[in-house]
Amino acid sequence: MNLKSKILLILPPFTQLNTPYPSTAFLTGFLKKEGMDVKQRDLGIEVISELFSSAGLSGLFEEIDHRFPVLPPPIRDTCNSRDAYIDTIDEVMAFLRGNNPAIAHRICNGTFLPEGRRFETQSDTEWAFGTTGTTDKARYFATLYLEDIGDLIISTIEPDFGFSRYAEQIGRCARTFDKIQEQLDSEDTYIDRLMLVRLTHHLETCKPDIVGLSVPFPGNLLCALKCGKYIKAHFPHIKVIMGGGFPSTELRSLRDPRVFSCTDFITLDDGFRPIVCVIEHIEGHRLKENLKRTLALTDEDKESTEVVFYDGAPEPDVAIKNWGAPDYSELPLDRYISTIEVTNPMHRLWNDGRWNKLMIAHGCYWGKCSFCDTTLDYISRFEPASASDLCDRIEAVMKQTQYSGFHFVDEAAPPAVLRNLSKELLRRKLQITWWTNIRFESAFDEETCALMAQAGCIAVSGGLEVASERLLKLINKGVSLEQVAKVTSNLTGAGIMVHAYLMYGFPTQTAQETIDSLEIVRQMFDNGLIQSGFWHHFALTVHSDVFANPDDYGVILNDISPGSFANNDAFFTDPSGVNHEKFGPGLRKSLYNYMHGIGLEFPSQTWFSFKTPVTKIPSNYIENFLEN
Repeated sequence: MNLKSKILLILPPFTQLNTPYPSTAFLTGFLKKEGMDVKQRDLGIEVISELFSSAGLSGLFEEIDHRFPVLPPPIRDTCNSRDAYIDTIDEVMAFLRGNNPAIAHRICNGTFLPEGRRFETQSDTEWAFGTTGTTDKARYFATLYLEDIGDLIISTIEPDFGFSRYAEQIGRCARTFDKIQEQLDSEDTYIDRLMLVRLTHHLETCKPDIVGLSVPFPGNLLCALKCGKYIKAHFPHIKVIMGGGFPSTELRSLRDPRVFSCTDFITLDDGFRPIVCVIEHIEGHRLKENLKRTLALTDEDKESTEVVFYDGAPEPDVAIKNWGAPDYSELPLDRYISTIEVTNPMHRLWNDGRWNKLMIAHGCYWGKCSFCDTTLDYISRFEPASASDLCDRIEAVMKQTQYSGFHFVDEAAPPAVLRNLSKELLRRKLQITWWTNIRFESAFDEETCALMAQAGCIAVSGGLEVASERLLKLINKGVSLEQVAKVTSNLTGAGIMVHAYLMYGFPTQTAQETIDSLEIVRQMFDNGLIQSGFWHHFALTVHSDVFANPDDYGVILNDISPGSFANNDAFFTDPSGVNHEKFGPGLRKSLYNYMHGIGLEFPSQTWFSFKTPVTKIPSNYIENFLEN
């Protein structure tokens, strides 16, 4: 079918600073392969580029002057240095984009940048960078400089601002649309105005018939809705489609029609087939009843108050082999900035460098972890790509972007496919640098890890989660501590860095188990098995096995009635009575120090401001696994 609509795919602010979030690139590549006229824009990096410029900062300080005739002391100190910020911002942004490297020396000498409160708590830069890492040290200082400006924005005109998220807390646990509606009805902010100017420019130059808004996270929901509302008010002939990770996890039981003042359709799960079906419907080739996983009002042309889920399309989802290569054309690859928030070399990968993003497989080949969204398509439908198809896509993306760094954004990359991919990369002599997410499977033996490293793998991330044998079995992780220790030893032995996803507060977890899990993590760092990590506080979602079978996990569900807007996080009571929240600061503090090689000799319980149990884990527990 020859579809004639002009399509514009938009990433609303904010997602990532260093590289494009891949959703629009994936869709653009597929839709172009299907013969459609499609363009894409990343409003997030465009707004960041406008805001963090001499003109943008001048406007920011004028806005602050207008809002605050009398400035409180912390704000006054920064505003008194406004000329220094305005005079240096363009040079700093050019440097963070990889241009003007010579400025690194001036940034490092301590006389070029205005230094705010962030500089008071900086890490030991001599330890982190030595005396020769001038460029990295300068990027670290430049990041502190940007964060000082960000703190100013938050404390004055935009309390919801974040470099990779905006008004995130409004999107989280938004069971009703009320607070979001209040934000939509309020006066446009300074950042809103920057965003809407860019949006208007693209609508007037691209002249689309359909705009697709990608909403992967709560942190870009509000801006997406503001964009949609603006389009429907000022360009009413344009149809708006919204999709992505946020609606797919949060809006499956949506009942509040007010959201449709900002969009015409909301698609769920993989967007490839649903968006084609919506386009066919808009062009009159498909009945609404035959859309695929799409929420809409019963009648778009009349005052309707009923939200309906349409899923009558007979066509299956698009197989991964038919996705085609992501298309990064028209995205401003030279505008993304590489920052260094944490000096740890593994942890910084998320913010440092331009990574082309691909998927090795759709879904998770394990798909059994009890805390995970195992009932949703993005986890439950496992479908790997072939090594040949992956390498074809890698070659196509490298040719287009001129970048050879790849982040495979899988839920868990299958070991067998990684082996085949590594062999194919070596056979084709493709010199790429890559990292991905894995499960710590025994299949990652010394030979496999060495093969991956030879093929360009520099890092992996994986779930150690609760770091307790009892709890690992309870969450059905399918790995043991011994297995994790041996696999991470194989990885690091091959020169591959390891990041561990960690969890605390799982139902029935005791204070003793929390301290013991921290001791396991300490020993993993001390033995050089992991280089970085992040503690997540367990959150119960309605798409998990814990929610479906609460009795199996000792959980009492407090309120299971779905909200009229978002419905993902569920409230529960853990009968064990442990106040897991209070462990968070100590866990984060210890991990931050471990990632900088500090405090590994301290007893695990010393990181907490309250009395905790003494660990029962022997000091050589992990070491014994490695020796056997």
